[in-house]
Amino acid sequence: MVWKRLVDAALEVPIAPSFTRLGYDVRKATEGWSSLDDLDLAGRVVLLTGGTSGIGRAAAAQLARCGASVTITGRSPERTAAAAAELSAEIGIEIHAHAADMGELDQVRALADHMLTSHDRLDAVIHNAGALSAERTLTSAGSEATVASQVYGPFLLTHLLLDRLAETADDARRRSLVLTMSSGGMYAAQLSVKGLEMTDADYNGTNQYAIAKRAQVTLNEMWADRFGDRGVQFHAVHPGWADTPGVADALPGFGRFVGPLLRTPEQGADTIVWLAGAPEALEENGGFWHDRRRRSIHKTPFSHQADTTERRRRLWDVVEAAALRP
Repeated sequence: MVWKRLVDAALEVPIAPSFTRLGYDVRKATEGWSSLDDLDLAGRVVLLTGGTSGIGRAAAAQLARCGASVTITGRSPERTAAAAAELSAEIGIEIHAHAADMGELDQVRALADHMLTSHDRLDAVIHNAGALSAERTLTSAGSEATVASQVYGPFLLTHLLLDRLAETADDARRRSLVLTMSSGGMYAAQLSVKGLEMTDADYNGTNQYAIAKRAQVTLNEMWADRFGDRGVQFHAVHPGWADTPGVADALPGFGRFVGPLLRTPEQGADTIVWLAGAPEALEENGGFWHDRRRRSIHKTPFSHQADTTERRRRLWDVVEAAALRP
């Protein structure tokens, strides 16, 4: 209805109301969102990276309650196993665990091998792992850690699991999903190839995070363009501003300033869980979503002008070379 779109636009245009709990509450009420508990994911196998806390933990719990068999990952074997055990006890449904640092490509390969050998189907991969780091750190391969864990690692994991996802789509007579949890912070960054990994001299954690998130949503569109005909749907999501341990650690001032307007982890997880079972996710491919609506990946002319076909091609080539190197 027209009035619902007007309400949505009134929240979206000034940005801040859209990203807060206010945006979530108003849209849920005016648009009459269905309950996530009504989703039927019985028999589906879901891999969710970064599921030990915050939005990832909330998403894993809801997916399992909807009937999915969920495997979560985390960097620490002990913490990942403990989180899975705690979640399993809380909801009365077993959550599986496999430790993997998404920035360490050998661990990503081991994660893919584990999923391929332990399951004969794979219905969804949800790329949720990632953090904003104030200090520049490198992986064992010498890559900047934010980009490695949020761009190279997810690219490699998708590449390694794509055949199984496509096979599952055929078997299920429906499409499989690759979902990426991005961030509204990416609106502040242009698509960058040469500056994808910031140097010691120019490193800023917030900027590096935004650059990585911009790359994520661009690559999401490119995966859909290149491989959507294999029965796999690719979508990216931004959760708004949620009250998570990651925000508290990385942006304590921001968390105190926004305070009660921050969303809960469950609210931040809503759209990515909804996409895992909603028919709307199958009607189109390569979308960027917020609060159950597809959104533009640009809010400013400067980001739109930098998003050229040539720059996209170079981004794919650079990420592919970094992710698939021996």
